[in-house]
Amino acid sequence: MLERVREIPGLIDVNSDLQITSPQLIIEIDRDKASSLGLSAQLVEDTLYSAFGSRQVSTIYTPTNQYFVIMEVAPEFQRDASALSLIYLRSRTGKLVPLDAVASLKRAVGPLTVNHFGQLPAVTISFNLKPGVSLGDATAAIQTLADRELPATVSYSFVGSAQAFASSLQGMGLLLILAVVVIYIVLGVLYEDFIHPLTILSGLPAASFGALFTLWAFKEELNIMGYVGVILLVGIVKKNAIMMVDFAIAKEREDGRAFNAEQAIFEACLVRFRPIMMTTFAALAGAVPIALGLGAGAESRRPLGLAVVGGLVVSQLLTLYITPVIYVYMDKFTSRLRKKRPAAQQVETHGEPAMAK
Repeated sequence: MLERVREIPGLIDVNSDLQITSPQLIIEIDRDKASSLGLSAQLVEDTLYSAFGSRQVSTIYTPTNQYFVIMEVAPEFQRDASALSLIYLRSRTGKLVPLDAVASLKRAVGPLTVNHFGQLPAVTISFNLKPGVSLGDATAAIQTLADRELPATVSYSFVGSAQAFASSLQGMGLLLILAVVVIYIVLGVLYEDFIHPLTILSGLPAASFGALFTLWAFKEELNIMGYVGVILLVGIVKKNAIMMVDFAIAKEREDGRAFNAEQAIFEACLVRFRPIMMTTFAALAGAVPIALGLGAGAESRRPLGLAVVGGLVVSQLLTLYITPVIYVYMDKFTSRLRKKRPAAQQVETHGEPAMAK
């Protein structure tokens, strides 16, 4: 897995905390031969633990203290593996059997330490990113590699910066959808209409495109600050359409005969152009310093400023032309629905048989 991660482009300094540098001596027990000589594998293990472990066999009590008696072989026999040939095992018949007769010795190398994650033994693979490589792309590539290479008995999870990145973006898409749904419900209650809230929300795709394109152009990640900028942009951008649509709806309701939808939205664009530009430039003036990366810790906030500035510029250029057109078409669609409803109700009324006494 470590070698596969090193092959992923964009990653540098790939390393792990698994150090296979500790010399080990593996004792392989010939169970069939040991059984024929009256020995068991448990007896072999107990004997080795008594010789090289820390088996407590007694306690010495004194008037002021107590001392544990530990069984082990002499220190000079613990330095060389050849001393294992001097160990004898007592079988069930009482005879002494040398360890070499029932076991073979094999030298190997094992882990220097066994690290744990929670209660499970774990190996941590760490890495750094090359300049211009996003953490999202790196974690996605590692996740794809782990799903393909690791067996079902090995699980994995991200820790550190990768875990913080994954947890911070979890549910952000759902949050954006819920924000738009809440705005639609509030606008529907405000205008007592199901259609024109869609007109107001029609500028959001242009704003989202502007925000994402700006982040891509300046090679910035869509991190948690970028998502905050997009959510903030939703609230700022829809005010352009609200100013125009609110004026047009009020004008149609007050002077319905003198103004049709085209005339009402046209006058709304003329009257509300100045406040729309004032609020847009005020928002840009507040977001440009953040987008330029001025001040301490500005690098972390720069995606927020870029998202707001790019979304405002693109939406300002497009919504002034898109929103009036969508308003006219939505108004015509609403008028058609209103004409069909009375006709349907009239057909149902005349279709019922009249009864008289």
